[in-house]
Amino acid sequence: MGTSSNSQALSPAPAPPEADALIPVRMLNEFTYCPRLGYLEWVQGEWADNLETRQGTFGHRNVDQADRKPIASPADVSPQLPVEADCGAGAQPAGQNDGSDTIHARSLTLSAEREGLLAKLDIIEITGDRATPVDYKRGTVPDVPHHAYDPERVQLCAQGLILRENGFQCDAGVLYFIASRRRVVVPFDDDLIALTRNQVQAFRETAAAGRCPPPLVDSPKCPRCSLVSICLPDEVNFLTSIDHAATPGGEDGTDSPPEDALPAARNGLRRLVPSRDDALPLYVREYGASLGKSGDRLTVSKDRKEIASVRLIDVSQVSLFGNVSLSMPALKELTFRGTPICYFTYGGWFHGMTVGMSHKNVELRIRQYAIADDPLASLNIARKLIVGKILNARTLLRRHLSDREAPVLKALKEYARRADRADSVATLLGLEGMAAKDYFSNFFTLLAGQHDFDVTGRNRRPPRDPVNAVLSFVYSLLTKELTITLQAVGFDPLLGFYHTPRYGRPSLALDLMEEFRPLIADSVTLTVFNNGEVNRDSFIDRAGAVAMTDAGRKAVLAAFERRLETEITHPLFGYRICYRRILEVQARLLARTVLNELPEYPSFRTR
Repeated sequence: MGTSSNSQALSPAPAPPEADALIPVRMLNEFTYCPRLGYLEWVQGEWADNLETRQGTFGHRNVDQADRKPIASPADVSPQLPVEADCGAGAQPAGQNDGSDTIHARSLTLSAEREGLLAKLDIIEITGDRATPVDYKRGTVPDVPHHAYDPERVQLCAQGLILRENGFQCDAGVLYFIASRRRVVVPFDDDLIALTRNQVQAFRETAAAGRCPPPLVDSPKCPRCSLVSICLPDEVNFLTSIDHAATPGGEDGTDSPPEDALPAARNGLRRLVPSRDDALPLYVREYGASLGKSGDRLTVSKDRKEIASVRLIDVSQVSLFGNVSLSMPALKELTFRGTPICYFTYGGWFHGMTVGMSHKNVELRIRQYAIADDPLASLNIARKLIVGKILNARTLLRRHLSDREAPVLKALKEYARRADRADSVATLLGLEGMAAKDYFSNFFTLLAGQHDFDVTGRNRRPPRDPVNAVLSFVYSLLTKELTITLQAVGFDPLLGFYHTPRYGRPSLALDLMEEFRPLIADSVTLTVFNNGEVNRDSFIDRAGAVAMTDAGRKAVLAAFERRLETEITHPLFGYRICYRRILEVQARLLARTVLNELPEYPSFRTR
């Protein structure tokens, strides 16, 4: 468990359970610690590593090596079975602890149908027909009653119940705390057995209800939990505490809480989400290059000469442009690590992605399909996305236009107000189109040297001027980012709520991209032109279409990555966070909305 200080590491969570599925005792530990955590891991299949889970894995490196001959019942016990003299913490070799033969079996998986439990036991100390489970914990012995927390006691007692059902006598278990190098004996008394069985029943009822338990409120457990960036406890509690019905009409005229109410509402909101990622994308653009693997590094080679190398641990995703080959060892390692591989044409068209096994959160995708099939439910989400897009476009213009009372600002505010009340997707499309026309007619005036590029308006497929070439390229990069993010959260990126499904089109990524077009893509375009990072020599004219040169594409990629790594103050939550992390937070808030944890999708609107 990546939560309490004495927790052990977990392997990736299993598939969502069936109604009569056996509950893994490690999941029972999580549920006792935090019902929401248990639900996220067992029912929705969520999992994330942190420092504590990795330390737990290291502490379990010996006991996770299974014996060659497992022990299934007392009848299997014999002096000829292998004896592990050093695998049990503080354990004595056979025949030296109490004058009788003691056998130590490790990494043993057992189930109990009547109890409805399944366990992988670290170590079992067996003397005759008496068995004692030994469970490893990475931390120190806590200074609490019983010298152990309830989640660990429940987990150990569940192991004892499994051993009993398999024919062993089992009256107590042992917790071995690695940091303290101490054993704590846990008697299986009536109270602990009752607590354990009650937790099993409560967990099964919670899973059957199909609704994730609410987050803990201001709990000290949350900051150290490995799933905190997935659970978003403070953010979900904050958003559900806002009385949307009582605050009809923000400063922008949409149905949003007023800005002066937000600081009080988010008082004490902790920044539990990391502000930025340690790993970054790897872009391979060299024509004819090959991406391979050497040890724990990715290598880029051309003409049998290595031209670049990067550690696998530092790579969050890989993007290949044009004719770049990929070795099977590199492909296997990247998919095993869950690192997405994205494919672009040399001109920058995003057309495919390779990932490992699909995310296990079937519950989320079922709800996504149901909402996509419900016009009203889809419209409720689409309205928030388009309102966010229009207001963010207005913000970008307001920051750059010299006339703070320009008519376009008033027009965009009115479009946002009407979009928030649109009664159909057709109406919403019309309002978005009119807002985009007014926005781009003013956006192009913000470009330095605009007359040199002969910009006549927004055009694409193919772009006919350098500005639109950059816009199309950056929109493609942003689509890639959100496709990866939505896939990681558990969505099907191909099925959206606003963009109609089309073969091969990541419609949901395009949906979520709407509110970030002005803030990321359009801002990057302004930056590269106004700072002179691209010029006329960065583009090639071909039969009425304009494409970027390799140097131009490199400059735009660098500006795009800088923008994603830029930290800003989150307009709702008040903490500083980079844009790449904001994309993930918004995707997870969309998931919470789809799963009915939030009353409405909170679109991202910067000020």
